[in-house]
Amino acid sequence: MDSLEIFITSDFICPWCWIGHRHLKTAMAEVNPPGATLRYLPYELNPTLPPQGVDRKAYRSAKFGSWARSQAMDSEVTLAGRRAGLTFHYERVSLTPNTRLAHRLMHFAQARDPGPRSEALFEAIFSAYFSEGRDIGAAEVLATLAAQAGFDADEARAYLATTAGDREVEEAEREARRAGIQAVPAHRLAGIAVSGAQPASVFAHVLRELVDADTSPAEAL
Repeated sequence: MDSLEIFITSDFICPWCWIGHRHLKTAMAEVNPPGATLRYLPYELNPTLPPQGVDRKAYRSAKFGSWARSQAMDSEVTLAGRRAGLTFHYERVSLTPNTRLAHRLMHFAQARDPGPRSEALFEAIFSAYFSEGRDIGAAEVLATLAAQAGFDADEARAYLATTAGDREVEEAEREARRAGIQAVPAHRLAGIAVSGAQPASVFAHVLRELVDADTSPAEAL
């Protein structure tokens, strides 16, 4: 197999997107498919949120009917995350951010290094929000995360101060809608769709089938 492109459509305020990504990475470590590359695509769950974000308790209480229900959902996510090796600290999260800047930063990163540094940044944004409660809608927070992933902080800061990447993010989201994506995470492994935060075993099964199909001898005519 010369290459295996894996497209991951997600949003940074979606906890199941982080969990699904960890399951995928676990499966990749198990199967070790040759030539695998990850491509991260944007999907804004709340594109109309103000740039400064909104109070999470008020927002979630209105969305789900009560704060108690929201907390119950958070507990479910926290347990699922722990099983995947991820740490959620919802008690630190006070804001539901607008994620457009974060998606633009990922476009910035992948244009410069679509490999390990972009993957590290992707993980760092989720961790900053769900584990540390940081405002991932703030340019300065994102520039710091970019630097920690090996990118130039000043370049990232200057990029986010413009409208660079907006058009590309919007086009990618339109393409997701045209492809029928209505929820995230959504994955495409060499064209095979895997929706949701499926267990690592599901991803591993698909990866093995792809590898086996590529390495099996052609049938005799």
